[in-house]
Amino acid sequence: MAGPGVPGAPVARWKRHIVWQLRLRDRTQKALFLELVPAYNHLLEKAELLDKFSKKLQPEPNSVTPTTHQGPWEESGLDSDQVPSLATLRVKWQEEEEGLRLVCGEMAYQVVEKSVALGALESELQELQSERNLRNERRERAKQARVSQELKKAAKRTVSISEGPDTVGDGMRERTETLALAPEPEPLENEACEKWKRPFRSASATSLTLSHCVDVVKGLLDFKKRRGHSIGGAPEQRYQIIPVCVATRLPTQVQDVLDAHLSEVNAVRFGPNSSLLATGGADRLIHLWNVVGSRLEVNQTLEGAGGSITSVDFDPSGYQVLAATYNQAAQLWKVGEAQSKETLSGHKDKVTAAKFKLTRHQAVTGSRDRTVKEWDLGRAYCSRTINVLSYCNDVVCGDHIIISGHNDQKIRFWDSRGPHCTQVIPVQGRVTSLSLSHDQLHLLSCSRDNTLKVIDLRVSNIRQVFRADGFKCGSDWTKAVFSPDRSYALAGSYDGALYIWDVDTGKLESRLQGPHCTAVNAVAWCYSGSHVVSVDQGRKVVLWH
Repeated sequence: MAGPGVPGAPVARWKRHIVWQLRLRDRTQKALFLELVPAYNHLLEKAELLDKFSKKLQPEPNSVTPTTHQGPWEESGLDSDQVPSLATLRVKWQEEEEGLRLVCGEMAYQVVEKSVALGALESELQELQSERNLRNERRERAKQARVSQELKKAAKRTVSISEGPDTVGDGMRERTETLALAPEPEPLENEACEKWKRPFRSASATSLTLSHCVDVVKGLLDFKKRRGHSIGGAPEQRYQIIPVCVATRLPTQVQDVLDAHLSEVNAVRFGPNSSLLATGGADRLIHLWNVVGSRLEVNQTLEGAGGSITSVDFDPSGYQVLAATYNQAAQLWKVGEAQSKETLSGHKDKVTAAKFKLTRHQAVTGSRDRTVKEWDLGRAYCSRTINVLSYCNDVVCGDHIIISGHNDQKIRFWDSRGPHCTQVIPVQGRVTSLSLSHDQLHLLSCSRDNTLKVIDLRVSNIRQVFRADGFKCGSDWTKAVFSPDRSYALAGSYDGALYIWDVDTGKLESRLQGPHCTAVNAVAWCYSGSHVVSVDQGRKVVLWH
């Protein structure tokens, strides 16, 4: 049960009620068909068997002779006392066959009735879900309206400033006294705190301008958010927000092609500054590259991985690299150090995904051992193990949520503050990759049914499905990504081409055929929106602009 203060606790009752109703409906409907379907199949088998016997008893045309020349039973050699028994059996079988047909018709009618009832129940469930989504949207709009009103009121409030470096207005003094009760802010929070702690230099009483007052309120709210929504709560160290471009440029041409690894290249990732790139392959190496103009230049090679690299990720600061490997572990490097800093061991099968969380010193891994693990990187130990029913092929992390894609064609959502799965969204085909938009409102999935799907996380519905003639997902680890501004979805195909769709219209925007001669395993779009990199099963790394 969610504790007090945890968002979503009041909603858990009606969620459990809906789940209980669905399970009750499944048990009720299943009980009705448990006896019906086997009986129907048994009757069909008997009808088929009787039909075969009936065909065998019919005389062949060549054995029938006219009654004017000889007796009807002379050539066949049958006794006259056997004729009534055969005729009787034939009539009996025909009656039974007719009865079976009637029974089958009745059972088919019952199946139709049950199907209609099931459709009605599904329609009712969809209506309930639509009403729930509508209530959630209204609640969110009301919340945004309240915040907007509070900001407007704060902007209109006049705060008097007295002369002197140690005195502030009443409104500012109240905030200073309240925040003085909290622990010393972390270095990451000093910038926000300085907005309201710094003394004013005005020599006379004045009032705050509208823009400055809004900045003060935003700084206060941002400070409270970074402290875990509670001024007096335990500090939560978070990375600074990565700047993202406003408009993405579509790639049109190849700028550089390299045979980067000794064998297949499985993973690629840009650093937050968009000038550093990491690639990982089956040769157990991670190469770091500098994007210099239109070329890729070698920065360094990270060694020490115990198996093939399946995924790579930069932390939001850009100073650490995390990789998932086939030796049942994930490994951590510092940029600038060639040897691995930490090994996160504990999985019992290949680790297929490893991602940093937005809070410092925390990461998440997914594996083919049907577990998802959370890690404390400061102490290099597993802080939580989530058991799942299917292989995990990829994971992404939001503020307080972990999303995992699985081999059983399902995407699962986990609250990082609670023990249970909060939601499951089924998709067609094994999930090969997940990509979370920068605003954490949309999720892009790639699956083996050769489609990409955009899921609106505000209503938990599939918003768009992308297909294209010629596009085919080449492997269970094919990675697709959003553009930094979420305008486009990018994926590589088994034939070496790149496909780009417009997220808003669903239209195939571009198909790029370049130097790839084998299946494209992964793609990456830099945060500035200017470059795209693709890697394939034939050792190639291609820079697009």
